Amino acid sequence: MAHLGTGILLLLLGYLVKYRQWTWLIAGYNTSSRKEKDKYDKDALCKGMGNFLFILAGLNFISAAGSYLNWAWLVNAGWITFIAAIIIFLVYANTGNRYKQDS
Repeated sequence: MAHLGTGILLLLLGYLVKYRQWTWLIAGYNTSSRKEKDKYDKDALCKGMGNFLFILAGLNFISAAGSYLNWAWLVNAGWITFIAAIIIFLVYANTGNRYKQDS
């Protein structure tokens, strides 16, 4: 049941970041100075972070399905993929200035 609740929470957060542009939910960005925030493309940042949260929600739903079906391998696969997705996204987001403004 915890997997399902976490998935719903991540889905909600993904919606709020991507479509409502609640940038204050994005750690690091929310505490930056106005000058630092102006260096980033807010739309691209919200879209990327929102999509990432949707992916994490989907992976939690996979783990929830495995838990419901009592398939430990599916729960484990969901969590391993969840952790891998976080690592991949961190590398992706922090290389190549993907969310910086074109200047």
